[in-house]
Amino acid sequence: MSAATGGPVSTWPELREAQRVILLDVLIHGSRSRAELARRSGLSRASLSRLTRELGDLGLVREAAAAPAEGRGRPSDTIQIVPEAAAFLGFKLTGDALYAAVVDLGGAVLHAEGEPLVTREVADVVAVIARTADRLRARFARVAAMGVCLAGDVRRDAGAGAVVVGSDFLGWHEVPIEQLVMRATGLPVAVSNDVQALTSAHHWFGAGVGASSLAVIGLGAGIGCGIVVGDHAVAGAKGHPGKVGHLPVGRGAARCDAGHAGCVSAYVTVAAILRNAGTASFWEALENARAGEPAAERAFRDAAEALGAVIAALVNLVDPERIIVTGEGLAVAELHPDVVELAVRSRLDPASEAPQVTLQPFAFTDYAWGAAVTAMTALV
Repeated sequence: MSAATGGPVSTWPELREAQRVILLDVLIHGSRSRAELARRSGLSRASLSRLTRELGDLGLVREAAAAPAEGRGRPSDTIQIVPEAAAFLGFKLTGDALYAAVVDLGGAVLHAEGEPLVTREVADVVAVIARTADRLRARFARVAAMGVCLAGDVRRDAGAGAVVVGSDFLGWHEVPIEQLVMRATGLPVAVSNDVQALTSAHHWFGAGVGASSLAVIGLGAGIGCGIVVGDHAVAGAKGHPGKVGHLPVGRGAARCDAGHAGCVSAYVTVAAILRNAGTASFWEALENARAGEPAAERAFRDAAEALGAVIAALVNLVDPERIIVTGEGLAVAELHPDVVELAVRSRLDPASEAPQVTLQPFAFTDYAWGAAVTAMTALV
């Protein structure tokens, strides 16, 4: 349904706040017994039974095999999500490609694909998103909403929804992308920065499950960071938190694209590594570094130190339970983990502890997964 008229149309039911609390608990933390849900929510057994029955009637949860009883008494029924109850579309935009994913209510990726962008003109990109959404909706039932993410700053304006403040890779500035995509598809739309979207996905369903505070660092053409504190993603006052690219590393005269000397982006981005290694491709630089070629070896060591500086700054400021490093530039962390560790420890406050760092394998469709989960979080 492209070029939709009127407001957005969703298969998602209207939920009361109490229903959302129960659904969110089971969605994020997995199957729960009725007794455990009652304890966690503070609801009476009668209220809990009514709410789970209502969610069951909506097709969002179901009863599973009874959990073993805690002590004496009857076993407590287990409530779990119905993954096929809804599907969410996610789109990741780069400067030259569109990646798409379909995600079920349990956070599993049902389908992923990618295609090149012939043009970066806003109207043309929106048309490609709409065509892809139409095709995927014909294939997957009960699509409730869709998300779009990109590398750039996203601001939410009252009455206008999400606006792309600026995306250097797309050449977009002040683009009301949420309204444009919503009009073209007829679906509710959530728009976000790509690393922020990926952070939401890892928090709910990925490498951050079980951590109420975490940070996700995305390495690639740039460096971005998403932060979760107290189970809530940090949005920032103006919609662009996690700006770690220009933190000082503490030495060196290499300059980033903005002209800053010795900052993180002067070393850790793909463009910086190519410049410092004197190569034309990231994989050439990586192979040269593995072979011990001096310029490439130094480029990756400097990048690893810059990454360590970012990790240390996050620990000192936020004290997260877990830090997840991912992205197409993940080799920066993999090649010299000793350099990363030393850079972290040398910058930590004496009272701080080295964090748990997870290196997460990456594909570009992971960002599309993140965009789909962001659409889910906007509804639930």
